[in-house]
Amino acid sequence: MDVIIAKLKEALFSVLPITIIVILLNFTITPLDTTTFIRFLIGSFAIIVGLTIFLFGVDSGITPIGNTMGAAIVKSNKILVIIVAGLLLGFFISIAEPDLHILAGQVDFASSGLITKTSIILVVSVGIAVMLSLGLVRIVYNIPLNKLLLIIYGIIFVLALFTTPEFLAISFDASGATTGALTVPFVLALAIGVSKLKKDSRSSEEDSFGLVGIISAGAIIGVLAMSVISRPDEITASLEAAEAAGTASILAPYIQKLPVIAGEVLIALAPIAVIFLVFQRASSAVSRAMLRKIMFGILFTFVGLVLFLLGVNAGFMKVGSIIGHKLALMDSKIYVILVGFFLGMVTVIAEPAVYVLTHQVEDVTSGYVKRRLVMVTLALGVALAVALSVVRILIPEVQLWHYLLPGYIISLIMTFLVPDLFVGIAFDSGGVASGPMTATFILAFTQGVAEATPGADVLIDGFGVIAMVAMTPLIALQILGLIFKSRSRKGGVKDNG
Repeated sequence: MDVIIAKLKEALFSVLPITIIVILLNFTITPLDTTTFIRFLIGSFAIIVGLTIFLFGVDSGITPIGNTMGAAIVKSNKILVIIVAGLLLGFFISIAEPDLHILAGQVDFASSGLITKTSIILVVSVGIAVMLSLGLVRIVYNIPLNKLLLIIYGIIFVLALFTTPEFLAISFDASGATTGALTVPFVLALAIGVSKLKKDSRSSEEDSFGLVGIISAGAIIGVLAMSVISRPDEITASLEAAEAAGTASILAPYIQKLPVIAGEVLIALAPIAVIFLVFQRASSAVSRAMLRKIMFGILFTFVGLVLFLLGVNAGFMKVGSIIGHKLALMDSKIYVILVGFFLGMVTVIAEPAVYVLTHQVEDVTSGYVKRRLVMVTLALGVALAVALSVVRILIPEVQLWHYLLPGYIISLIMTFLVPDLFVGIAFDSGGVASGPMTATFILAFTQGVAEATPGADVLIDGFGVIAMVAMTPLIALQILGLIFKSRSRKGGVKDNG
């Protein structure tokens, strides 16, 4: 019961800040029609309940699978086993990630089906699978993280030269969206399971981080590669009238979407359960009692994920685009920038994956790196990211690559100056900062702003905010690393070299 209460608190901290902001805006500068507002409140409740059940399921089902299989992969001591296991686990855990489903659905909707939800999910999952294999090989064979990241992002920069602005925004958004509430705990557990078996404790501490950062780059490569290979014609996009009031009953969207979402979640989670059951049959890695707990955990994950996605799709996300649309139409643009800044700040503080990562940082470093300090640094970085994203939409001359190119160049240069531990933490933070609330409400918010801004394009300008949210922590956390480096060299943090 205590665990459920703890998860409920996590979910409340995730959803309530944005819900309160929407309620305040509804009664002040951006009033909503009654039907839409009530749907939003129902959606918020469904998200809170769903996220609570989901997080409990991940802890009791998904995380133990990651730990168990991570340890088994290393014990095999065979490169082929590591690669195959990484490919299978990476592909299927990515397909089950709720944030990726939300982003892919948004892309499908905004492009009027020209870029399908299925195609985005598949190419991203392939990219994640390849990079998870590569990341596991890196841990086992002690390949330096900074040098590997330099090669990976070099490939990304080359591919970006040949892609379209629409796909550039979607690809970097995918990198943040795919590292959400399901993928992050699983991958972190996998990294710990693998790195703990290494004899060098200092190396083990550093290798506990960085895997999330590596796999998020796989999502970028997957979408960019799809763009280069398919060479699509110019894609135009728009949202349905953002201010149109719903004419159907309040519960109609929930009733219509429930069977579709339940089917998608079942298809997404089933392969993870099957792979683990086959693994358990072959190795008997866990006891019967533990196996029963894990299977119940997967069931809770299913129920929670259905409720979460139902709340997001039927009542929550639409309000984000309406509010962004209304704020962007106001005479003074300062309101939309300020609201974006505060949304970014409360969102990252509330993200469940950020909660997981910051606690792991404090645990792994034995309290040397305080979670509150990491949280404040992340909050400022993400708030700035959302505000800059709104500015980019309002000023057509400012393009996404104007932010991303110098940002990633600075991030990569810093990897050679910052202690190894902070490099891993920073690139993991980039992935976890962009979780469920970013992929839902803030993405919808910026799309609404783009729809209302003359000269802006929903696909080119409306997307890209997740990319910004994923990038700013890379710089913010490495700056924090430089501060730690200048003050002290104790606590197991060593320089690159």
